Amino acid sequence: MARKRQTNIFSLSLLDCITCGFGALILFHMIVAARAGETFTDVTDALQAEATMREEEILEGQEKLVEVRNSLREIERQRVVTQGLSTRLLAILREIEVELATYDRQNVASREHINKLEADVKSLEEGAKRLSGGPPREEVPGRNIRSFVGDGDRQYLSGLKVGGDRIFVLVDASASMLADDIVNAVRRRFLAPEIRMRADKWQQAVKAVDWLAAQMPPRAKYQIYAFNTRARPVVEGTDGVWLEVSDSGQIDKAIAVLRQTAPIGGTSLYHAFAAAKAMAPPPDNIVLLTDGLPTQGEGAPRRKTISSKDRLKLLERSLDALPSRVPVNVILYPMEGDPMASPAFWKVAMATRGSMMTPSSDWP
Repeated sequence: MARKRQTNIFSLSLLDCITCGFGALILFHMIVAARAGETFTDVTDALQAEATMREEEILEGQEKLVEVRNSLREIERQRVVTQGLSTRLLAILREIEVELATYDRQNVASREHINKLEADVKSLEEGAKRLSGGPPREEVPGRNIRSFVGDGDRQYLSGLKVGGDRIFVLVDASASMLADDIVNAVRRRFLAPEIRMRADKWQQAVKAVDWLAAQMPPRAKYQIYAFNTRARPVVEGTDGVWLEVSDSGQIDKAIAVLRQTAPIGGTSLYHAFAAAKAMAPPPDNIVLLTDGLPTQGEGAPRRKTISSKDRLKLLERSLDALPSRVPVNVILYPMEGDPMASPAFWKVAMATRGSMMTPSSDWP
């Protein structure tokens, strides 16, 4: 009888060892793989979040870059516009400087001419006094509807014709009536109306109109127009209508309205003469109170500056609108820088058989 084989629990075959080792390796690999997956997921999430944040920053930076580029384009456009405006302003300033220099040179010659004329007038007045045997007698009161009271003897100026059956008075109400020189007139045109209407030169012109009204024949008719770039009657609602000199209340109203008028704008003699021509029947005497040559004609000027020669041409063209065979009596208030005005208006007065005078600063 064969002896049974004994089994030892501690004896392992090679196959069992390999199997156990392989299982242990698989188990170890599974543990490591699981841990590595968790770590990779954590790292990937962190990197993804950071990448997303960087993308947002890049997008925001691109938007700001677009805004900066647009701002730069706008700044560049404004720079070009500003540069163009500054160039234009510099050109205008140069033109003004050249024109002012021309005015200064002409003004010196005009002053010398005026001084000579004043000396001649004084000499003639002294000769007239010697021939008449004394000073001129005073006017006989009671012939006029209105009276004008001034300081001292203010009726020493002669040659002005205030007579006629229909007297048309034109008063320059442009900005140049604010001062005796161009620089101050340009400065004062931006002042408030209540300040402009109190300008000494303008108030002197209003007093001259008051004096003219006092010299009109009692049975005559009249009309008073103020003009700048347009012409309008001083008394509202009387456009083209002759008024009675005998109606002293209406004359008082016209003078009061004129005194409250604020000079502004340019000067167009074309519209002033056209208003006189539109009267029916036409006037037989025109009295023009102005301080210089016109600055525009029938329409607005194309340029901001205008030379003396161009202003003379505007005066010549405006004479086409003047009614025919009507004397024009000019009261000219001298303006520094406009020396061509005096001879030009003197020619107009002589051509129409009127008169021209330049009042002193205290007349009337």
